[in-house]
Amino acid sequence: MGEAVEFFHLNGFLSSKFDRHDEVLINNNVNGNINHEDIDGSGSWYEETIDDDLKWSFALNGVLHKGVSEYQEIALLDTKRFGKVLVIDGKMQSAEVDEFIYHECLIHPALLSHPKPKNVFIMGGGEGSAAREALRHKLLDKVVMCDIDQEVVDFCRRHLTVNQKAFAHNKLNLVINDAKAELDKSCEKFDIIVGDLADPVEGGPCYQLYTKSFYENILKPKLNHGGIFVTQAGPAGIFTHKEVFTSIFNTIKQVFKYVVVYAAHIPSFADTWGWVMASDEPFSMNAEKMDRRIEERIDGELNYLNGALFMSSATMNKTVSSSLLKETHVYTEEDARFIHGHGVAYRN
Repeated sequence: MGEAVEFFHLNGFLSSKFDRHDEVLINNNVNGNINHEDIDGSGSWYEETIDDDLKWSFALNGVLHKGVSEYQEIALLDTKRFGKVLVIDGKMQSAEVDEFIYHECLIHPALLSHPKPKNVFIMGGGEGSAAREALRHKLLDKVVMCDIDQEVVDFCRRHLTVNQKAFAHNKLNLVINDAKAELDKSCEKFDIIVGDLADPVEGGPCYQLYTKSFYENILKPKLNHGGIFVTQAGPAGIFTHKEVFTSIFNTIKQVFKYVVVYAAHIPSFADTWGWVMASDEPFSMNAEKMDRRIEERIDGELNYLNGALFMSSATMNKTVSSSLLKETHVYTEEDARFIHGHGVAYRN
């Protein structure tokens, strides 16, 4: 226990006994780390830097995949507490044991708020969980999932068995492309557009998909009349909501007439997470109506979301509410906000 810990950086992650065949590179600009210290015989640990003075770590059973694609650093970890965990650019994106909280909140409120959704376009979502939840809706004829990174899609399809049926579903249209370019060239319009994007980090591939110009000039014109846009919007905790959450809200508010924010605690993220839902038509939903639509429209039982929970999740605490009202920053390509960390392009 008293021995010093050696840090060997591999593709942005520290080396592990599970990947001895990989070449070890020394790199001091790393967001997510795997250390090799054996604590009470428990093996390796993953460590994520939340901020300069804050880290979040958990024990590993093994490393299923790690590497650097054209766009981002990727790792799929097998953790003791949270099951399989997807990490992109050193930031946890999804954990097997509680991803249902994130994905039910991302997908179902927008689909249930629409009177009769027929098609959905998912920006990102390479792991397949957002598509899985959307495909549970009986009214849908088509789900388009557009992710920029073939490598992320391939290893998630291979390793995340819970989503294999979704990847094989006949209503799923999987596209490997930049979502911005794909929407821009598309002749099709959608009832729902979903932003299941990686967090905006400097040098990452996603921050331009949080900008006002993208929402206004590319995304909104591809919504049908009465269409709904929903996006993950980063940490929404009492100490973290000003990182990107309030700015994403304020930016979307410049483009759409009606905007709703809501939040939920994600245990594996060690924080409250936020979503922003927007439309040019008013949202008309109460707990009873949502519960009725869940029963009528969705195959199987939801594990987290019901009408009462959604109504309460849209009530922010006093501090966050005040920040949302006072926020003036608007996302642009020249003036973006980022969460802590750096993407591949920044390091190159």
